[in-house]
Amino acid sequence: MIESLRAAMANILANRLRSFLTTLGILIGTAAVVAVVALMQGFAQSISAQFADLGGGSLKVEALNTRENRLSGDYRYLKDSDLDLLRYRVEGVGHVAPVMAAPLGTASHRAETATPFVLGITAEYQMIERRFTRLGRFLVPADNDTRRRVVVIGDKVREDLKLPDNPVGSYIQLGREWFKVVGVMESRGEVFGFNQDNYALIPFETARALTGNKAKVDFEINFTTSQLDEVEAVKARVTRALRINHNLKFDEEDDFEIQSPDQIAKTFEKITSMGTLVLGGIVGISLLVGGIGIMTVMLVSVTERTREIGILKALGATRRDILVQFLIEAGLLSLIGGLIGIAIGYGLGHGVAALIPNFPPASVPLWASLGAAAFCAVVGVVFGIMPASKAANLDPIEALRYE
Repeated sequence: MIESLRAAMANILANRLRSFLTTLGILIGTAAVVAVVALMQGFAQSISAQFADLGGGSLKVEALNTRENRLSGDYRYLKDSDLDLLRYRVEGVGHVAPVMAAPLGTASHRAETATPFVLGITAEYQMIERRFTRLGRFLVPADNDTRRRVVVIGDKVREDLKLPDNPVGSYIQLGREWFKVVGVMESRGEVFGFNQDNYALIPFETARALTGNKAKVDFEINFTTSQLDEVEAVKARVTRALRINHNLKFDEEDDFEIQSPDQIAKTFEKITSMGTLVLGGIVGISLLVGGIGIMTVMLVSVTERTREIGILKALGATRRDILVQFLIEAGLLSLIGGLIGIAIGYGLGHGVAALIPNFPPASVPLWASLGAAAFCAVVGVVFGIMPASKAANLDPIEALRYE
């Protein structure tokens, strides 16, 4: 084996240009696969980190509206009694906060305007979402009870409205209503071009009043569990309680949905894994093209070295010896191209991630590098079988006569 490896390396070095051109297909294919995996893994890790900030015990209940009931006009809503149910009657539930989108239009201050997401919330929202103020204070229960016109804003809103560095005490307009700024939230920055600080938080009852005090308000309920290891048990209890409160029969499906950040993260992880496999498979087709290139060049090499093979056989080399030598040479060619391709793909992935604004850094897991190197070696051996078999089956007398 050592002698076969030495002979294969000597033959590769003796034909450097041809060896380089032979491995070019494998090199490009491996670089493309590693770059794609690096970008997808970096993307997935960034999203996982975002969900990790939300905490494992944070859950959300929202009305489940299918396409059919939307078209029929039978739009489903959660009820105020659902909120009281979770607060006072379900064991294991910690903090509970209703959240509703307040359609108040744009925010304005003097001549400046902004378009934040305006949410109506209660004081418990801070503990559930683990978001804290950088300046001023968060909303308190009294703000909700008295429907005060106060607002806590994200840092992006402060910048867009050109408010002072400490805008606490300033007044801004949300739609046609004036609100006093009582706090500024900690900055979370951007993710994939989406700014996480472009929002404004107002008291839930204030938001309800500004929508006209409709009997049915579209809101969701965010809540936490008292113990992190009781998430599934609490979900089951909440489901039972809500089904009873919604008068659902045994054979009727839930008209609500309970979600947790880890569920969303797992779903996203599954999607990104499938995307990585699909994209990697598509790009990996070039590895097969590279393998065909190796097979073609090895067949030419067998023809060129026919007389050498005849001499080896005349000196006692067996069919197995010849087969192993050519297989090692093919595998070595492919492996060298693969290793160079891994290095190029690593740099390419990080370079592309750096060029895309706000894209997370690329990440090349160890399994991707080892898998790519092993796959390249396998491709070389598989596509080297035919040339190696042809060389091993040569008749020594005919090979010695070959010119």
